[in-house]
Amino acid sequence: MSAQPPSPARTRTAGRTAGWGDAGLVSGEAVELDVRVARLGSRVLALLLDVLAQLVVAAALAVLVALLFAALPFEVVDAALNRATGTAAMVLVLVGYPVFMERVANGRTLGKMAVGLRVVSADGGPVTLRQSLTRALVGVAVEWPGLILPLLSWAVGVTVMLTDRRGRRLGDLVAGTLVVHTRTASTWRPVPTAVPPLTGWAYTLDLTRLDDDLALAARTYLARVHQFAEPARSRLARGLWAEVAAVTTPPPPLAAPETVYLAAVLGERHRRAMARLHRTRATAAALWPELTPGARTAPIRPPAPEAMPQRRPPAVHPATAAPPPPQPGPPVVRPAAAPPPQAGPPVVRPAAASGERPSA
Repeated sequence: MSAQPPSPARTRTAGRTAGWGDAGLVSGEAVELDVRVARLGSRVLALLLDVLAQLVVAAALAVLVALLFAALPFEVVDAALNRATGTAAMVLVLVGYPVFMERVANGRTLGKMAVGLRVVSADGGPVTLRQSLTRALVGVAVEWPGLILPLLSWAVGVTVMLTDRRGRRLGDLVAGTLVVHTRTASTWRPVPTAVPPLTGWAYTLDLTRLDDDLALAARTYLARVHQFAEPARSRLARGLWAEVAAVTTPPPPLAAPETVYLAAVLGERHRRAMARLHRTRATAAALWPELTPGARTAPIRPPAPEAMPQRRPPAVHPATAAPPPPQPGPPVVRPAAAPPPQAGPPVVRPAAASGERPSA
């Protein structure tokens, strides 16, 4: 019994759905490359960065030319020499810069390096010197800065880039080149977690021998499992689980697909890593709160009197001990003083006998 190969139309549709490349490049082994072409937005951003780099190069050339003219005799420097030097400097900046950078950096200028673009041939090969020179000359003439009818050539160049299937400009069409992205686009996917029947088993796993490389391989497989077709998907899953099961204990308690086991192991590993991270941050915040962003230091309050430790008096020899201070006793109630006598009416005494003088 032999398996029938899928139809070409079905394979092409599945490849377009799963992949993200639209460059249409095919390798020497008749395999379509998953490469994305550069559109108007990314290319304009790279052009702006290249213009800044060209301005820096022009300023450096202007300084060098000024120093050179200052060293020459005064009668040698005339208007013709100034115009010739200006033309040569403009050619070096506008044409020499992109050609030199594409030859040295393998199809990339400074702006393309920053954005992640690269110039290649229409068949996917490296760009040649002839192609770099052709696209630079066409770009200077009719695109940027556009020496021939600037406004009209700009409008034509933008229209060509928007209508071309692979986003090529006039210089690319003439030179037979293509600008592609060198950075792959990745789809975000959450960290796999354990299914409820395997949560208890995952909690008891010994993951000390599971290294980072094997965990990363399993994580990458789970993130791209939808892009694989059978039987390669099952074969990769069995191989990865065999390596993971060899370094983890205990074995799973129930029968399940290998992808479920891998998700449970990686989910438990991620949970333990997050717990360690939280403990480390809590310890650092407790020891150095001023170094932890967002942590507020509590004001220092004096301890309560009952919480303060009581100090015992030092031991003193009885012979040298001073007498203890008198202890305060109960208050003594003293009787109130007698009130002073009140002044009464005067006492009338009888008159004295004759011959006697009353005493004063």
